Amino acid sequence: MILILGGTTEGRMAIETIDEAGKRFFYSTRYDSQQVECNDGIRISGKLSAETMASFCTDNGIMLIVDAAHPFALQLHENAMFTAKTLSIPIIRFERTYPQRSDDMIWCEDYDDAIDKMTKAEVKRLLALTGVQTIGKLRKFWSKNDTFFRILDRDVSRALAQANGFPPENLIYYNDDTSDAEQMVVISPDAIITKESGISGKFQQKVDAALSAGIKIFVVKRPQLPSGYDAIVTGEHGLRRAIERLLPSFYHLRSGLTTGTCAAAAAKVALTAIISGDKPSEVSVTLPNGEQIEVPVKEIISHDGCARATIIKDAGDDPDVTDGCEIVAEVEITDSPDIVVTGGEGIGIVTLPGLGIEIGQPAINPVPLAMIRNELRSIFSGGAKVTVSVPKGQELAQKTFNPRIGIMGGISIIGTSGIVKPFSHQAFIDAIKREMEVAIAIHSDHIILNSGARSERFLRSEFPDLPNQAFIHYGNAIGESLSLAHTLGIKNITVGLMIGKAVKLAEGHFDTHSHKTTMNTEFLTQIATQARCRKSAIAEISKINLARQLWDMFSPSDSDAFFGILLRKCSESCHTVYPSGNLQMLLIDDAGVIRYRMNQIAD
Repeated sequence: MILILGGTTEGRMAIETIDEAGKRFFYSTRYDSQQVECNDGIRISGKLSAETMASFCTDNGIMLIVDAAHPFALQLHENAMFTAKTLSIPIIRFERTYPQRSDDMIWCEDYDDAIDKMTKAEVKRLLALTGVQTIGKLRKFWSKNDTFFRILDRDVSRALAQANGFPPENLIYYNDDTSDAEQMVVISPDAIITKESGISGKFQQKVDAALSAGIKIFVVKRPQLPSGYDAIVTGEHGLRRAIERLLPSFYHLRSGLTTGTCAAAAAKVALTAIISGDKPSEVSVTLPNGEQIEVPVKEIISHDGCARATIIKDAGDDPDVTDGCEIVAEVEITDSPDIVVTGGEGIGIVTLPGLGIEIGQPAINPVPLAMIRNELRSIFSGGAKVTVSVPKGQELAQKTFNPRIGIMGGISIIGTSGIVKPFSHQAFIDAIKREMEVAIAIHSDHIILNSGARSERFLRSEFPDLPNQAFIHYGNAIGESLSLAHTLGIKNITVGLMIGKAVKLAEGHFDTHSHKTTMNTEFLTQIATQARCRKSAIAEISKINLARQLWDMFSPSDSDAFFGILLRKCSESCHTVYPSGNLQMLLIDDAGVIRYRMNQIAD
């Protein structure tokens, strides 16, 4: 069981991430209004003292705490750390990311320091953006100077302001329709005061509005966190990986790293070895969503101004052919100001259009390419040449779809999130999209969607003149595949259906995985009745266990009527997600014979 602390943006992200496990957990917020929609989370509200929190964790079998509370909730951080140490349970800090501190602002150690500095700066009219909880802390200032507090538009906030004796006419409210800059124009303060609340606290928006208006900015620095966290993460991926390490049984499957993240990590640590001589055992990498994660390093070899680093690809529990392979980056500093990234051993070469990479270039996708360059730029301003290689890449590529989409001689360096989610459905859909884009780029105006290698083998004999790239597996995602085809403007689609998927699709089920939907014999009985099949055959439908048994149940005339209606219903289902193209449906038996056809011609 996990306990999440904090009704913050980070708290909500933690809830969403932990909710993916499908197991019960608790999340604590200060106010009743901070309800988060989730499947398995149980909310508790109100202040938690150290003793109360420890008792709650003991009574509810809490095995891990996620501290996602506001950075200024110092007492809550200390209570959480007390509980974790007392009960010997791991604790994770879900920390915010913070912009670099700028000299354009006046930095204050605490609220007393801020009062002193604002007084010395002769601030007479102040807009306070530090929240209703700080009204009491700034009393010495606002009791003597014209001060406006911006607070949340809720009764509990107004009551707290009133309890502190703050004049209600000087309260203003957060308003989605009014920008920070517009509110500052209305108030016309000498200065603003805000907290170092990080990117999710919209710190930069407040600062930018004040800077553009020429208003002084006083910032209260975030307090130092207690020491002793078992992990500090800055995003959803890092949180999941930390939970997988500290509470291995919580998620059914473990997440992993993309080849792009591994390549960026290898390049960064190799350059680090050149410029500083350091050879760390792990290296920090920034993912595309801005969070940082630590990546273990296998080996670093440096010599004569060059360095070579190796990262072992960890795909988690995803059945990725690259799991466990070496991702290598060799870096050398050059006289050029640019960072040039190229492919070495085991990296495929692009031979067909449609992948977003020029023909003849190494198959290093744009996101990993940007990650590599960004990591090097984060520690070095000069030029460098990076050669990415995968020693077993050529062999591994034969087990992928790379040859089908025209990537020859090796694997691709890929990944849009930097993280591999086990058995990721989205990754499968992204792969289908790439295959369709390649088919479009080579001017194939006819796509054959098939469930897998077996049905593709049958269909290739039906369409011998089509290129390899025209044949695309939809697996169980027939609806999403057709929707993609519609979005991409593909005008001619043939769908090959084995009987098991056909009976589910006919009923309107686009995800045909056996875990999501099963054969409905009542529905099949309705079709048989509509087709006026023999009563004895209709009666037998309720007894079948496998859809393929339908092939042997009907007389020839009954078969034509039954399967004709079944295929028409499949076509009608598909029309809802692929409404404007020419759609051909083919029903294939176990021997590979196309038994029935139906064409839907675009208007």
